[in-house]
Amino acid sequence: MKNKPTTEQASNYNNLEKMSTVDLLKNMNAEDKTVPLAIEKVIPSIEKLVDSIYTKMKTGGRLFYIGAGTSGRLGVLDASECPPTFGVPDNWVIGLIAGGDDALRKAIENAEDDPNLAWKDLCEYDISENDVLVGIAASGTTPYVIGALKEASKHNITTGCIVCNENSPLSLVADISIELIVGPEFVTGSTRMKAGTAQKLALNMITTSVMIKLGRVKDNKMVHMQLNNKKLVNRGVLMLMDELHIDQELAAVLLEKHKSVKNVIDFYKSKFL
Repeated sequence: MKNKPTTEQASNYNNLEKMSTVDLLKNMNAEDKTVPLAIEKVIPSIEKLVDSIYTKMKTGGRLFYIGAGTSGRLGVLDASECPPTFGVPDNWVIGLIAGGDDALRKAIENAEDDPNLAWKDLCEYDISENDVLVGIAASGTTPYVIGALKEASKHNITTGCIVCNENSPLSLVADISIELIVGPEFVTGSTRMKAGTAQKLALNMITTSVMIKLGRVKDNKMVHMQLNNKKLVNRGVLMLMDELHIDQELAAVLLEKHKSVKNVIDFYKSKFL
């Protein structure tokens, strides 16, 4: 029905259980190909949110994500990947999910239905007007997320949202709304599919752009990444060999001593270049 929210509209495909494996995969892939086009349409909104986050974070503010279910898990995932990727403290980007960390692995009954719970969760982190709060909800109707943004606005906190329906209740309370309209899901209502993919793409764009603007990337390299496994140490060595034109042995010694690619580059250039 046309009056249904996009995320609840019937799939473009019928009788899925009768499809062959290859047809299931091809049809899902065909639907997934439409997601980047939906992202492209809202780049101006993403730009506005990125610039707002950067403005706050360059003066010590933080970025908070809040959501429930798949949307909440995606926010927590994006937040958790910032420290190892960009070498930032754990409290620069914080992801909260309705039901707490237990909800990352299993559904917590009714956790998303309390509009007052999210603000209590945020207050544990002393959220303030120096920060930015982004609500993530495919439907745009999640009480937990809407309640968080409403209360944040009362405290002069900049708010944004990432939703997959037009003119949703969440969009109406956010300062900056990103509406990723990807159309009906392959499995009707299963927003872990295209909606989740779109949200993940948007989150990638937001934090990566902000971190680049904050100087956490040099040229195209993760020079601040945490060296917490052999793969990343080897990557760091290769970065240094390429950047400083030194051999592998020296690069490895310097990286071991200075603990980050950026530190080695700064040291080497101050001494030898």
